Amino acid sequence: MKLTDNEIRDINKLLEAGKPLPEKYRFLLFDEKREVELVWNGKTNEICNVVLPFQVIEQVDEPRAEKNVKMQMDLFDTQTGRQIKGWNNKLIWGDNKLILSSLKNGPLREEIELQGGIKLIYIDPPFDVGADFSMDIEIGGETLTKKPNVLEELAYRDTWGKGTDSFITMIYERLALMRDLLAEDGSIYVHCDWRVSGYLRLVLDEIFGKDNFLNEIVWAYRGMAVSETHYTRRHDVIFYYQKREKITFNWQDISEGLTDATISKYRYADENGRKFRLHGRNIQGSPIQNNTDIDIKWLKAKPELCRVDYLDQKKGVKPRDWVVMDYLNVMSSERVDYPTQKPEKLIERIIKASSNKGDLVMDIFVGSGTTAAVAEKLGRKWIASDLGKFAIHTTRKRMIGVQRQLKKDDKDWRAFEILNLGKYERQYYIGVNPSLRERERQMQLEAKEKSFINLILHAYRAEATNQFKAFQGKKTGRLVAVGPVNLPVTRLFVEEIILECRQKHITRVDILGFEFEMGLFPNILDEANNKGIDLAMKYIPRDVFDKRAIEKNQVVFHDVSFIEIKPHIKKISIAIELTDFSVFYSQDAENADKSLKNNSSKVIVDKGQVIKISKDKNGIVNREVLTKKWTDWIDYWEVDFDFESKREIVRVKNVETGETEDVWTGDYVFENEWQSFRTKKDRSLELKSVFQECPPGRRKIAAKVVDIFGNDTMKVVEVTIGGRK
Repeated sequence: MKLTDNEIRDINKLLEAGKPLPEKYRFLLFDEKREVELVWNGKTNEICNVVLPFQVIEQVDEPRAEKNVKMQMDLFDTQTGRQIKGWNNKLIWGDNKLILSSLKNGPLREEIELQGGIKLIYIDPPFDVGADFSMDIEIGGETLTKKPNVLEELAYRDTWGKGTDSFITMIYERLALMRDLLAEDGSIYVHCDWRVSGYLRLVLDEIFGKDNFLNEIVWAYRGMAVSETHYTRRHDVIFYYQKREKITFNWQDISEGLTDATISKYRYADENGRKFRLHGRNIQGSPIQNNTDIDIKWLKAKPELCRVDYLDQKKGVKPRDWVVMDYLNVMSSERVDYPTQKPEKLIERIIKASSNKGDLVMDIFVGSGTTAAVAEKLGRKWIASDLGKFAIHTTRKRMIGVQRQLKKDDKDWRAFEILNLGKYERQYYIGVNPSLRERERQMQLEAKEKSFINLILHAYRAEATNQFKAFQGKKTGRLVAVGPVNLPVTRLFVEEIILECRQKHITRVDILGFEFEMGLFPNILDEANNKGIDLAMKYIPRDVFDKRAIEKNQVVFHDVSFIEIKPHIKKISIAIELTDFSVFYSQDAENADKSLKNNSSKVIVDKGQVIKISKDKNGIVNREVLTKKWTDWIDYWEVDFDFESKREIVRVKNVETGETEDVWTGDYVFENEWQSFRTKKDRSLELKSVFQECPPGRRKIAAKVVDIFGNDTMKVVEVTIGGRK
């Protein structure tokens, strides 16, 4: 379109003033193909391009169900029912925006492309109502609602808690990243309901292109509630898009069964009992050409005029774009007591239709792990992620169960690894420019460390102090020591604190750290207590790097849990017994008695005890401890019989050369070699592992416990196999 003189003058004035052009000029100046566009408050075309290295925190190589375990080298002798080598499936904990950006732009992208790229993405994001990270946990015959942790709560308030605009902003950027990750012949399914379906359709049209829309699939289900004011809402929508052309669509794998009326037409049977029908369609010159159901006499008299249609060759009816399938009932064997859990049949239909065996499938809102479980059963590779730590833990247990069943059925399975990004956020925060001279680097490091300590103290609501060698702050009568940014709090670090405490008669201390040396507890606490020092160890949450979380007072420093284990050695075999576990969480404990109404009750967590508080009609309060024994806190535990056998290697870009390098982080990958966990059907827990054969010599054994809230605690012991401990 030709511009008028006035329009040209307006454009020049705006450009000279450095002001943006009105929206109309987008269409006048450029070949803009978008006819319709969704606009919302805060919309931007800027897409995250952060690259963080992935930390492998655990690898599940083989989920053992048997009681006696041989050496690992003997496990894969058979040709069926074995672990498939090569690609390890990935279960990733963290913000899926950072995960997608790091997958797209980082070194792992090459590994994904070697697998043929991501052929199918299915997502079931939390809708506009918000992401509910709370979980109901049964304990002592009562139900405890686990509240979201600080990270989850922050995600809710800042992503979903601001209404539709924030939700669409969230999903827009992630869909753009998914589009770029998706293989050229890949497809994506986006699950939603009536709250956001209208918005999502426009967003998907903009990102993937209106011409790449394939279908709107309706999932209908029954429900108990019935409205008398409007039609009852009993369906979800799944939008189906392609990246380009020539996508996979295996309609025969999801074809619908023949109706009884159709089957009844196959009224004849041959000498082998195969049912068939006769017709004369498409036979040139045949007088019965249009007859779709002819008598068997024609087969005997004029076989050249007949076509035989066998029932067992019928592939079924091509699938419709709607399906009737109920939500999982409370007794379903699939249920893992996770909110919004979808039935496996629904996901199976999608994966069968739009991928083949060996293809890579992704779900970045994995929840209870349904997509990963179905993909594994169908022989697909998978990447799954979630922000909720409990979702990751739930999926881990579910996938071990799936793998055990595949092994029992003599079918192949793949190993999977659990990764996260969180550990490295602080490393990027404290990062020093390597191109600086030594003195400049040292000055920058000192400045960064000072800034880091101030940040932690501010988040902890502590006052800075420079009167001590080992302490950086004070809070309500307690001195505060901040551990190093890139290292765990070690025994030596704590002993220096204890020494200064004794010299200066300090009795109350808080030690804050991102990580703590394995085996530090509980001995170091007992040692300090014997010297009259009250030591409190607290984890620094990753949320300290979010200014908004600090301003809103959302940063919570949790007390450290600890475990006790006992090795049992028989010649060259070892088993590990879990002997103790303690936590110090609190939830809803503050002023719980006062806030409770008469004739009501509430379940809280107070310093590591789950307590039911009841108040009768007269206001008399009763407190019943539901965690009767320490094992009540344990949901899952596992053992690595040779902890330092596998180094944690991350792929990072060298700042000086620009080349990607494999770098050892100094940590080790926990290899899951035995585990015991509670399920919905089986609440029992084995407290002693099987005996594992090991080569003679010294080694480190690691045990990891996951509590009922989904939090990990690990301990390492050093033993001698073939001799004394």
